[in-house]
Amino acid sequence: MKKTVKIILFIVFISFIHLAIAKDLEITVIYDNNPYNKELETRWGFSCLVEGLKKTILFDVGGDGSVLLGNMKKLKISPEKVDIVMLSHIHYDHIGGLFDFLKENSNVTVYIPESFPQSIKDKVKNTGAKFVEVHHPVKIVENAYTTGELGTGVKEESLVIKTSKGLVVITGCAHPGVVNIVKKAKEMLKTNVYLILGGFHLSGMNGWQIEKIIKGIKNEKVEKVAPCHCSGDLARKLFKKAYGENFILTGCGKKIKIKNAF
Repeated sequence: MKKTVKIILFIVFISFIHLAIAKDLEITVIYDNNPYNKELETRWGFSCLVEGLKKTILFDVGGDGSVLLGNMKKLKISPEKVDIVMLSHIHYDHIGGLFDFLKENSNVTVYIPESFPQSIKDKVKNTGAKFVEVHHPVKIVENAYTTGELGTGVKEESLVIKTSKGLVVITGCAHPGVVNIVKKAKEMLKTNVYLILGGFHLSGMNGWQIEKIIKGIKNEKVEKVAPCHCSGDLARKLFKKAYGENFILTGCGKKIKIKNAF
């Protein structure tokens, strides 16, 4: 009996220790064309800050550096706190703010899809920043991975974060298909997707097309969705209807916190 009590107390103690050292994951949308925080400037494009990993990641940098840096200042986010910049794909609304940002902080590593023009890679190098060319899936830092370049037209990488609740997938525009990106993340890390956030590239699609994609995401057992940027108003409306309380309304300034993620 005494042995059983000791084991139970030990398990409780270990649980308390885990909770004490567990870290939250926080994602802040800095740049987006959907309004959320009225104090911030909205503009077509996307950028978000990922905190809670061993290194802080800025995923995409929007299309205008002055808007990116202005929103960061209003959110009290110092450029110097960023360790890694990850660029999803070549389109200007995702990379246009890069060199204004690097003027503020070039002490970063930039993850660039291999398909980017050499001129951009050289320009990054000339700022003093390090860069990594990405083609295949790569571990960026503990619990964070790139899918590698996906797609045949516009090649794009997405960020995949492994948490205690499942995978968090962040997309720029999801040109390779949001369902395909979810499947790739699951294939890489052999677990389900808890949340997918970012541009889903559904703007301009009709309801039937969007419903088909929602069905595909549900079939992959994605628990929560946070479509923004190029997802479109109709898609956001239909995702909200399909996901209910597991739909996260997202726009410029939205903060999403996942408690005890690591």
